Amino acid sequence: MLFQKSTLAKVFKTYDYNIKMLRKDVGIFTERGGTIGFLLSKDGIVVIDAQFPDTAQHLIDDLKKRSTNPFRYLLNTHHHGDHTSGNIAFKGIVEHVVAHENSLANQKNVAEKNNSVDKQLYPDLTFTQDWKLKIGDETIKADYYGAGHTNGDSTYHFENANIIHAGDLMFNKRHPFVDRTAGANMKQWINDLDKVRKKADKDTIIIFGHSLNAGEETGTVEDVKNFQDYLSKVLAFADQEIKKGVSKEEFIKNTSIPGVTQWTGDGIERPLTAAYEELTSKS
Repeated sequence: MLFQKSTLAKVFKTYDYNIKMLRKDVGIFTERGGTIGFLLSKDGIVVIDAQFPDTAQHLIDDLKKRSTNPFRYLLNTHHHGDHTSGNIAFKGIVEHVVAHENSLANQKNVAEKNNSVDKQLYPDLTFTQDWKLKIGDETIKADYYGAGHTNGDSTYHFENANIIHAGDLMFNKRHPFVDRTAGANMKQWINDLDKVRKKADKDTIIIFGHSLNAGEETGTVEDVKNFQDYLSKVLAFADQEIKKGVSKEEFIKNTSIPGVTQWTGDGIERPLTAAYEELTSKS
C-alpha cells in the first residue's frame, strides 16, 4: 500500500466541531472546551473565547472561508484554560484581546504557576465594570457584575442581535466548576444572574459556557432562572447539612441534591465542595 492507515487518517481527517449561526451574523462554535461565540461583521470578525490551540485553529480556518474580513477582537469571558488556551492561535492575526482586569490577573497567575507564560496571548485591553464596541452594524457591550464562577467573569451582549454570551456564569444541566482559588462566590453568582436576567428579554438568546448535552449550548432567560434555582438549592442543601454537623468529607459523597432533577452527570462534588467551603469560611 502506498499509504499506511495512519497517513490516510491524517490526509482525510475530519474534525468533530460544529458551527451554528444564531441571528444577524452571530454564531457559535463547539468542539472541546467552552462554547465560542463569534460575529462576522462587515468591519471585521469578533470572537468570544478560544478553547484550545488546536480547536481555535479549526475555528479560524473555518471563519476565513466564511469571511475575507480581518479578525479584529478576541474577547475572553474569563481566564480558564478551556476558554483562553486557544488565545495563542490568534497571535499575529487579531488586533486586540479584551477581558476583565481580574481575568487577566488570573490568567497571568495560572500561567506563571504552570510555567506556561510562553503559551499565552494575554489581553491587551481590560475593563473594570463595562466596555463597549461598535463594529459594523453591531454593538457589543461587556459587563462585569462581581464574583461568580471566578472573580473575573464577564458577559458580552450583542445588542442588535439580542444575544448574550454568558460564559461560565451559565452551565446548562451540567454541574459547574466553582473556582474558589480564583475568587468564586456562589451567593454573588446568583445575584450576577439576576443582572443577566434584567438585561435580557423573552427573545434574548443566551449562550452558555457549557452544556451537558450537545446542541443545548444556547437557551433563554428561563434557563438562567433555572440555573439560579440550582445554585440556590446547592447552597440550601449545604447549609442544612452543616447545621446537622455533617463533615465536608461526608457531604461531598452525596450523589444528588434535593429538588434538583435536570442537573445530572459527573462533577457533583465540585459545587458541593465549593458550597460547603463558602458557608464555613471564616473570611
